[in-house]
Amino acid sequence: MVYDFDILIIGSGAAGLSLALKTAEFARVAVLSKGSLSQGATYWAQGGIAAVLDEHDSVDAHIADTLDSGAGLCNEDMVRHIVEHSEGAIAWLVEQGVPFTLQSADEAGAGAASEPLNRDNLKPLHLTQEGGHSHRRIIHATDATGRAVFETLRDRALSHPGITLFENRLAVDVITREKLGLKGSGCIGAYVYCKEEEKVELFRARFVVLASGGASKAYLYTTNPDSATGDGIAMAWRAGCQVANMEFNQFHPTCLYHPHARSFLITEALRGEGATLELPDGTRFMPAFDSRSELAPRDIVARAIDHEMKRLGCDCVYLNITHKPADFVIKHFPTIYSRCLDFGIDITKDRIPVVPAAHYTCGGVVVDKLGQTSITNLYAIGETSCTGLHGANRMASNSLLECFVLAFGAAEDIRSRMGATAPASESIPDWDESRVTRSHEEIVVSHNWDELRRMMWDYVGIVRSDRRLHRAHKRIQLLEQEIQEHYRYHMISRDLLELRNLVLVARLIIESALQRKESRGLHYTIDYLETLADARDTVLTPHQKRS
Repeated sequence: MVYDFDILIIGSGAAGLSLALKTAEFARVAVLSKGSLSQGATYWAQGGIAAVLDEHDSVDAHIADTLDSGAGLCNEDMVRHIVEHSEGAIAWLVEQGVPFTLQSADEAGAGAASEPLNRDNLKPLHLTQEGGHSHRRIIHATDATGRAVFETLRDRALSHPGITLFENRLAVDVITREKLGLKGSGCIGAYVYCKEEEKVELFRARFVVLASGGASKAYLYTTNPDSATGDGIAMAWRAGCQVANMEFNQFHPTCLYHPHARSFLITEALRGEGATLELPDGTRFMPAFDSRSELAPRDIVARAIDHEMKRLGCDCVYLNITHKPADFVIKHFPTIYSRCLDFGIDITKDRIPVVPAAHYTCGGVVVDKLGQTSITNLYAIGETSCTGLHGANRMASNSLLECFVLAFGAAEDIRSRMGATAPASESIPDWDESRVTRSHEEIVVSHNWDELRRMMWDYVGIVRSDRRLHRAHKRIQLLEQEIQEHYRYHMISRDLLELRNLVLVARLIIESALQRKESRGLHYTIDYLETLADARDTVLTPHQKRS
């Protein structure tokens, strides 16, 4: 099967759907989802979107907080660009109909509660606070912001005649003129695996956008859905794009610890509303680690929890919000209240058992303010990209903001270049699987999946050392050889494609970590405890000689 579109967007989360809606007015747009549309990370995001809306807040304060959380490695120009566009992003989302939480009459003050919410009046929005932020600036939809945003944008996209949504499609690789030996340069489409047909389809497009999320599935414990396998980063690398700062993997401090609660995140907003972290005996411990206590940046909180768990030999620590009125807790955190209740935990009366888990990939494909990669007509936005916003540690709720601002920039750039970018006139060959056979040894794939994730958790986790990293590097090279050999001789499947991508991205994480001879932000190593005065990005380039 061959499809022709102006724009191919690989990923159906906040970044991909925003770009689709922005470009569908002037282009024919295809959006690919690996599974059902709701299986991406956006759907599960609880916290919210950071933006400067309060009169007591300022753009400069938001920038300062972001730079502080980023441990000296943020690109200040990019931070300012994104923060300055935060109000416009929220206004657009309100215009789309996202049902954000509004202030109560008491919070709004006399007369203010009756003001209508619209893109020109955002004052009725309720703002909360999260770790690293000096002000209340988090716009949210109770504790299910991602779901509210996703469902609104999805419904808009489904009803738009210029957008075609494809489910159960996993991109295999992007297609460039260079790869095919054609004249000129640039991306002209992608090969895409259709799970239902078990066939590879050809999508031809003038522009290709990677919006497929991060790579936290590289770790044994993660808050992310199964789709977070670094596909966009791996495809961009194979196409020739640079990646940067892959060593900075954010571990969310509070994932629900329960044998049946797979990957359920407990939003940082609980701590923003006064929840405390406690040891099994009820002792608070965060004040001993940071003056900001529970509202310290995530890397500090995650390391503190990791330290206490190892010191005491306990399986988890506890998050306690029982001192707040029950109706307050249920109103502000209905999703968490309901989910925990399913596991016999009443958060209005009981402490919540929590552990850190891999959560966000701060590095990614190197792009500019418009989401452009180094390859013509290939863009990367959202968690797939590395813009310089997050530096060495992402501040809470900046990531969704980045999705919208980069999507808007990419949309305008594509609009400006549509007329000068013609569809590829040359013939693109169909996918060739004439020399492969169906595998009868899928145990190889499942075994490598397990070994990869356990090795990354044990050797490339919250606290690192050169010895562990070198051991991981040796293991990952062997795993990559095995997986590549299996890929070369057998028919592909979703598991195999994701494993192929994830082992590559895991190697990039390890190699980046080995290059950084300091502790900075999310990269904490017992061999180099100091932070160097000169903050530099770790940039890897394809085809360079590896250590």
